[in-house]
Parts: sequence; C-alpha cells; structure tokens
Amino acid sequence: MAKVPMPKEKWSGAITSAALGDGSVRIGGAKGMPFLAFEDPDMPRPLLAGEVVDDLEDFPPIVLDFFGEDAEDPAAWAQRWKEMGADLVCLRLLSTDPDRRDRSPEEAAAVARSVADATGMPLIVYGCGLPEKDAAVMEAVSAALAGHRSILAYVEEDSYKRISSAAIANKHAVLAFSNLDINLAKQMNILLSDFGVQREDIVMDPLMAPLGMGLEYSYSVNERIRLAALNGDRMLQVPMVCDASQAWQVRDCAEEEEGLGDPVERSAWWEFGTALAALLSGADMLIVRGPYAMQLIKEAIDDLGGGA
Repeated sequence: MAKVPMPKEKWSGAITSAALGDGSVRIGGAKGMPFLAFEDPDMPRPLLAGEVVDDLEDFPPIVLDFFGEDAEDPAAWAQRWKEMGADLVCLRLLSTDPDRRDRSPEEAAAVARSVADATGMPLIVYGCGLPEKDAAVMEAVSAALAGHRSILAYVEEDSYKRISSAAIANKHAVLAFSNLDINLAKQMNILLSDFGVQREDIVMDPLMAPLGMGLEYSYSVNERIRLAALNGDRMLQVPMVCDASQAWQVRDCAEEEEGLGDPVERSAWWEFGTALAALLSGADMLIVRGPYAMQLIKEAIDDLGGGA
C-alpha cells in the first residue's frame, strides 16, 4: 500500500512566548496552526483567564448564583477560579467608572494587589472603559503589581502612551486592541514597538465577536493574523487574547425565555461555542465568564490536544 505523506506546512515564523506572573506561566510560543500536533509537536496549551469584577451592577445572576458570597470579594472570587483550573485572573475594575462608584486609582490598585496576593496568579487587568480614567488606574495598578508580571488592558491607537509607559516602567505586558481588522492589529503593534514596548511585552486582542454577533468574521480575521505571523510577518508574531465572555452580550445567550430552554445550560454552550471558534482560529488565551463554560473549554482543549 502506498504511503500517503502528511500534508505538513513548513512555516518560517513563530509566535513570541512571554512569561507572566513569577515566570511559571507562559503565553504564546506556537509554531503552527492550532492543535495540529504534526506541525508543532510541542504546541503550547492555550491559557484560560477567569473573569472577576469589582462591581456587580448588571452582572449576570447565573454567574453570581454559582460563586455566591465569594463574588462580593474579588480575591475570594479569583481563588475560586484558581481551584477550577484557571491560569490567570481577568480583573475588571468597573468600580472606577464615575457613573458607578468612581473609585480612585489607588483603591483600584489595592484590589488588584489583593487578588495577586491571594492567588499568586498573573492578572490581565481592565479599567472601566474611559481612556483618561483607565490610564490613571493602570499607572497605579502597574506600580502595585511591580514584580508580579501581568497584562495591562488595553491600549488603542489614540490612547496608548501612558499605559505603555507604565507597563515599561514596571516590566508588564500590554494588550493592544484593534477592531476586527488585520491591518489595524499590525499598525497597533508597530506603534507600540516604535514607542519602546518590546515584542515579548505585547499581546493583542483583535476583537472576538461572539456567536450570533459576527463570529464568522472574527474567525476569519484571527486566522488571517495567525497565518500571516507564521508566514514571517514579525509585527503579527505576538500572542492573541480572545474574550469569550462577550457571548453574554448576545440577548439569547442567557435570557429567561421558556422557548429557549434552560438559560444556565444555554449560556454555557453559547460561551463555549464562541471560545471554540477563538481557539481554532488562533487564540493563545481566552477570557471566560461562566464556570460551566470553563469546564467545557478545558475538556475541549484536552480532546483537541490529544489529552496533553
């Protein structure tokens, strides 16, 4: 019988690998397309970040019911994620929003430090989404987490200098955000490099649209970014973060409606569907909100990785 050769691609590029936390957690490092072990026998396992927020206003009751009283304390909530096998904590400092509690940067930084101390895990830290406030918050967070290498989120084309400077000063990484466009993603990485941020200190978020809100387009953009990186485009050879928690923005994900079935089960599979598309298109790290989705994603990674 004739032997059929394995259709193995020979890539000229690889994704940068970056250490986080105390150095024991690494993001990136892929040398082939996702889960193709015959191309990349030492393929790195994608990282999972469990989401924690410091203001529970408008947060999905399904998630709060699972975590119970621990959801009142970000450090305790983060510890629960650690027990469930998360690699990082995604901390959203929503309370810094002037329309919420308008917490000061120093108060926010203390929350971030408490989470890091309680878990020992690296963090990816977001502010409230207001550029000026977020810049001040990230400066304080960067200093508070000095020596505990984390990811400061996020920077955009018109607001990257203050957060990038804070990251450089305290040896953190920065999350470069772009909106569903490979050229914008590359331009953002070029801007950061020109500003002095090292490539191993850049991770990017090209925006993962969830199931029901443009997932197919996001898949295409992610895949094009990964293929370009493997084909030698140095400015795209940085790890990719995808936020699967965006699935909860889709009304049908968790809405209480009899005809749609159990919202607990539905929300888990909805977030899982979004996460799976992200993984297969090149995500090196996922942000996950639902605990049941986290379990499904971990099982899928094991299965796709051959039980690794």
